[in-house]
Amino acid sequence: MIFELTDTSKVLALYEGWQETIIYSCLQRVMGRIYVTDTDRPESAVACAGCFAFYAGKPDRELVAGKPEGYVIMIPQNRAWASLIEECFPSAKKITRYATKKDTRFDADALRKELTGLPEGYELREIDADLYDKCLTPPFARDFVSSFGSKEEYLKLGIGMVIIKDGNIVSGASSYTRYNEGIEIEVDTAVSERRKHLAYIACSALILKCLEEGLYPSWDAHNVHSLRLAEKLGYEFDHEYTAYETI
Repeated sequence: MIFELTDTSKVLALYEGWQETIIYSCLQRVMGRIYVTDTDRPESAVACAGCFAFYAGKPDRELVAGKPEGYVIMIPQNRAWASLIEECFPSAKKITRYATKKDTRFDADALRKELTGLPEGYELREIDADLYDKCLTPPFARDFVSSFGSKEEYLKLGIGMVIIKDGNIVSGASSYTRYNEGIEIEVDTAVSERRKHLAYIACSALILKCLEEGLYPSWDAHNVHSLRLAEKLGYEFDHEYTAYETI
């Protein structure tokens, strides 16, 4: 059977050295959950938050087969876990993601300068209670807030900046997840509003807000395009890794 682990210290060694902030969120019990098949002396674990699942320790078929429902990005710690995912989910789409270094030193003055490039007719705002509700309507903006259990949880732990045009959210950057020391960034723009520098402006504003609050704005890129945007903002590429998209 699969159980939620309440004492996450029991799996610290399994995730040692794995620098993914979503894992930190789960280990610190800020948000997300960790599941095991043995709560006393777990040898295997999966850390789940949002649509991500990180598998660590001794490969366990039960944990893989019992993945969360719906769309999940399954991330194996090693090739043995990857083989097990491929066996259990032969239709899973194998992808490459790109991690950035976690010690970026940002040029705050350059980021502030970017904010002046907001086109006429567009407004930059921080996500509040009203804008939280607006984020739930357009599909591209839903993940700005969806990983949090409620509006109250997002307003307590989350942080985000959106760009508004004609009363509608057209772009934004927000905390996909939160851990004690920072956030994991989620960024997207409505298809009709792309190539207008909006994502860059929203990310600049969010990074500046994080720096003001003493939080680290972590960036993990889903594709090369995301990595290039991150590098423009000052992030440095660290390594690529394999993940599997499953439904």
